[in-house]
Amino acid sequence: MPDIKFGTDGWRGLIADDFTFDGVRRVAGAGASYFLKNEDASRGVIVGYDSRFASGRAARIVAQVLADAGIPVLLANADLPTPAISYNVKKLGTAGGVVITSSHNPWNWNGVKFKGKFGGSATPAIMKVIEDELAAGTMPKGAAAKIEEVDLKPAYIKAICEFADLDLIRHANFKFAIDSMYGSGRGVLSGIFDQHSIQYVAIRQEHNPLFPDINPEPILPHVAMLQQTVTKQKCHAGFATDGDADRIGAVAEDGSFVDSHKCFAILLHWLLERKKWPGDVVRAFNTTSMLDRIAAKYGRTLIECSIGFKYIADLMMEREILIGGEESGGIGFGRFLPERDGILNSLLLANVMAEEGKPLGQLVADLQREFGAHYYGRRDLHIADDLKNSAIRRAADQSTTKLGPYQILRKENRDGVKCFLDAPKNGNGADPWVLFRASGTEPLLRVYAEAASPQLVEEILQTAERFVQQG
Repeated sequence: MPDIKFGTDGWRGLIADDFTFDGVRRVAGAGASYFLKNEDASRGVIVGYDSRFASGRAARIVAQVLADAGIPVLLANADLPTPAISYNVKKLGTAGGVVITSSHNPWNWNGVKFKGKFGGSATPAIMKVIEDELAAGTMPKGAAAKIEEVDLKPAYIKAICEFADLDLIRHANFKFAIDSMYGSGRGVLSGIFDQHSIQYVAIRQEHNPLFPDINPEPILPHVAMLQQTVTKQKCHAGFATDGDADRIGAVAEDGSFVDSHKCFAILLHWLLERKKWPGDVVRAFNTTSMLDRIAAKYGRTLIECSIGFKYIADLMMEREILIGGEESGGIGFGRFLPERDGILNSLLLANVMAEEGKPLGQLVADLQREFGAHYYGRRDLHIADDLKNSAIRRAADQSTTKLGPYQILRKENRDGVKCFLDAPKNGNGADPWVLFRASGTEPLLRVYAEAASPQLVEEILQTAERFVQQG
């Protein structure tokens, strides 16, 4: 049988090659065993799915495996955002949730995510148990339980609308562009804006599991159509959500891309300055150090964690967390759900704009001026495993003290190898760093960098790529 490996957020694989219906059954069996042994399975499990090829069919297979094990199932009656499933898990008090999705991956990928009863990504401890059950080949059987199809969107939409100030957004009279990237978030944000008479234009709302010409990931170059729409339609901001709508990317009024780091920073600054909500701040290992500076200004504890929202969700269960986020565009709020949510974050960014009376680009400029210039870049290198492993090993080696022309000041290895570099800061700009990390969900090496100018970020990434290719 094909080997099934779990990454940072469940199992993903190439459709037909790795992701097969047989594999889905095996993973569902492992999940069923977890729910029966560790949760009150009589409370049922929610099963949902995104807009990818065969997602609906795979969700029905999961539902059947769970029902055959004696676990009642609430099966989504249509594809919908992953955070809507998480919200309903918590609201309805089910034993957990299962989502068929491959999030931001290319069209020919699919996968399975697990959600804990708390309404967020299954914790590392939960995933370890499911992995062990999978290795044991468990496929529990019981008295057949009921599968009920349900509409999970209305309750979720009501909740996120109550979390944001939509009246304030409407009265600000801004115009927004919405890009659902053919994903399962399509129609949700536009429906909310319609209901509250907020101006918008929407693109890529139709169902197309081929995701033509893009990966459904809200970063460059996939947001090019959104950038064009914002400038052509004279919008004050554009919001993009990924394939299952739990991640966000944005575009400023001039058409420039606003990455997830800046979205996170804008929201953090607003929460601390305006809302004054309590709680610590959590950021993943590969996110901007601007967050550290903002948290320090307001005397908040900042916690750095490994990459993957499950680690942030874990912390949200242990202590009071104001906000937590990751490089890939996943941002969540402790007082709402231990879950990332691209649609909610779109609403909240619009909320910040309305409260400050400024378009998105001006909010970014204000942060850069107050907390120093921070720019970010990432390279995804599809290379052979031996070259990938060699690069990680050489970067970690204590004898490696330089990266091209840059002296390495220190290294951190929480998740991959991060090298802090002796490079220009342009005054109070970002402390330059580069991170080498093997992807937990895809066959590639990711290289991340932050510095005080876009040019320096590009130079560091080019230098890092040469280092990787040296073998």
